[in-house]
Amino acid sequence: MLHHWSRRLFLAMSLAAMITPFVTKAETPVTVFAAASLKSALDELAATYADPVHISYGGSSTLARQIQHGAPADLFISANAAWMDVLEQDGLIVAASRRTLLTNRLVLIAGPDVDPDLTIEPGFDLAAALGQDHLAMALIDAVPAGIYGAAALRSLGVWEQVAHRVAQTDNVRAALMLVVLGEAPYGVVYATDAEASPDVRVVGMFPEGSHPPIRYPAAPITGANPAPAQAFLDFLLTPEAGEVFQKHGFGLPGDGA
Repeated sequence: MLHHWSRRLFLAMSLAAMITPFVTKAETPVTVFAAASLKSALDELAATYADPVHISYGGSSTLARQIQHGAPADLFISANAAWMDVLEQDGLIVAASRRTLLTNRLVLIAGPDVDPDLTIEPGFDLAAALGQDHLAMALIDAVPAGIYGAAALRSLGVWEQVAHRVAQTDNVRAALMLVVLGEAPYGVVYATDAEASPDVRVVGMFPEGSHPPIRYPAAPITGANPAPAQAFLDFLLTPEAGEVFQKHGFGLPGDGA
């Protein structure tokens, strides 16, 4: 009888050992580090995904540096190729799985109490429109939206007149909030950020040729949680997810944008 009981106990423990790793893996969220401009769309998509997803938003530069220092990310989605290139050079992403996920456009926005009379064109008088106030932008030397914005203003010949009036923020959503709250009358953000807030108006869209193409690459992090990360990335690449991204104003790489 004792031998029979011991055998049943051994079988039960063996079965538990086989089941437990699977359950633990299923209950472990996929941790995504994503550019702040993706928040509205990714939050909606994560809510429909079959497995739990934890998303940490921020400036692409900040997130990339955190990954370099060992932050527990499974998937990184950057707002430009440069920061993804840095991680690829460091061997920190699964390069073979890297994909261009989305495109975007850059816009000039005005706050709720501003009545803009500006046309975005070479030499447009943004400095006069600002007066003594500030232009809200993400960090111009680190955050993609700020890098794109500074490039566009330089290309149009107005950067030197407004550079001293730029209020820089850690990410593009923070720049958006400065305009929403009336702390800055104008801001340079992505078209998707403007669409996410009913409290700002779009003054105009910067010409695509005035700044580098805005692309969002995505890739799993090396040695992290590769299978669930790849599964979530595959989900984001589906036509159904693409429709959600487009609803929030993003373009898809195949659109020719």
